[in-house]
Amino acid sequence: MSSISHYLNRFKSSLKIDHTIRDGVAQELRAHLEDRIRELEEKGLSREEASKIAVQSLGSPELIAEQIYETHAQGSWKEALLSASPHLLVALLFTSYYWQNIVYASIILTLTVGIAIYGWLRGKPIWLFPWLGYYLLPVVVSGILLLSLPEGWGWIAALIYIPLALFVFIHIVRQTARRDWLYASLMIAPMLVTFTWFSSLGKGNELLASDWAARLQSNALWIVISFVALAAATVAFIRLKQRRYKIISLLIPPLVVLSAVIAASGGSIGSWGWLLLLFSLSAFAIPLWMQARAYE
Repeated sequence: MSSISHYLNRFKSSLKIDHTIRDGVAQELRAHLEDRIRELEEKGLSREEASKIAVQSLGSPELIAEQIYETHAQGSWKEALLSASPHLLVALLFTSYYWQNIVYASIILTLTVGIAIYGWLRGKPIWLFPWLGYYLLPVVVSGILLLSLPEGWGWIAALIYIPLALFVFIHIVRQTARRDWLYASLMIAPMLVTFTWFSSLGKGNELLASDWAARLQSNALWIVISFVALAAATVAFIRLKQRRYKIISLLIPPLVVLSAVIAASGGSIGSWGWLLLLFSLSAFAIPLWMQARAYE
């Protein structure tokens, strides 16, 4: 592999932005390097020597990638508000009690699926990923519902459901992570917030007892706070430029949710609740950890 190709491969692997923009910038860099190499060859240097000097003159490809990332990473206010819209919509539903109405819930679900599919087919714009999280939300809810099945049937359903659910979930996460691991965290955030609040109701039959909706609605204020915090963090994520600040913004929602669940339960969520909470927070942090390793 030539020094130019090696340099550009390092650059492209470090630049976590839309592939069309990344490829365009890489082509501009290649053209710049080729021009510089021709100038050096005219001065009597060999192709190999000229290539090494041209590459060294540009500096670290990772540093250039970081600078270009900061130029393109900041989304517009329109993109930020569109990204936060599904979180604010859920907060509004809990404020108005409409989440318990099957008609309103179906309309919202259909709207979410339509927007998620539209964004996926339109090149995965930055505002898409929070909507994808709600698109995948039925996967999480279905998994929770399996807990209420009679003993024996739950295991059979799990053996059928879990492989299919994991296939869909992993496929979408992998497609998202190819662009940026941070977007994977942005995507799974609403699923984990929802899972955490449902798990706070208990387990098994206790989870879906006849008064489960009333118990969930009794914590509506804390749930609204959780989703508003998620919306605020999403806006910050879209508007910020530097990756370290984007990562910090994504760490805020799980801390808010943890505090809200503890406050709503009076601190008495039990060992099962703590286990589920820690699982949710860990699952949320995994993409951030993967991103930190890839970015080192």
